[in-house]
Amino acid sequence: MLPSTQSALIMLCAGVAVPVLAALNAGLGVRIGSPVSAAVVLFVVALASALLAYAVLGGSFAGLAQAPKGLMLGGCLVAFYVLSITWIAPTFGVGNAVFFVLLGQLISAAIIDHFGLFGAQVTPLSLTRAAGIAAMGGGVFLTQLAGR
Repeated sequence: MLPSTQSALIMLCAGVAVPVLAALNAGLGVRIGSPVSAAVVLFVVALASALLAYAVLGGSFAGLAQAPKGLMLGGCLVAFYVLSITWIAPTFGVGNAVFFVLLGQLISAAIIDHFGLFGAQVTPLSLTRAAGIAAMGGGVFLTQLAGR
C-alpha cells in the first residue's frame, strides 16, 4: 500500500470514529447524569491510550520547551469539541451535531490551507476547490434531510 493510501485509510477511520465518539460519550453523559464528568472520563481513557501508544511507538518531548505556546491550544480545542458534542448530541442528535462539525471542518480546513496557517502546506482556495467544498457541504446537508 502506498503511504498516501495508508494515510487516507487512517483518516477515513478517524472520520468514522468522530460520530461513534459522539454517540458513546453522549450516552455516557446521559447515563451518569453529567456531560462534563463523561468528558473527564473520556480524557482519562484518552490519556491512558496515548501513554500506551507513546510506550509502544516511542516519542520525544525534546523540542517541547522551544515550541510556541500557542500550539498547545489544540488541547483546549479537543476539550471544547468533546464537551460540546457530549452536551449537545443527546438532545440535538448525533447526526445533526456531526453535520455542523463537518461543515465547520470544511470551512476551517479551507481557510487553514489557503493561508498556510499554523505551518500547514499552502493550498490556494481556487474556484474549483471552493465548489468541491460546497458540494461536500451540500452532500452532508442532504444526508441529514434524508433522515427526516
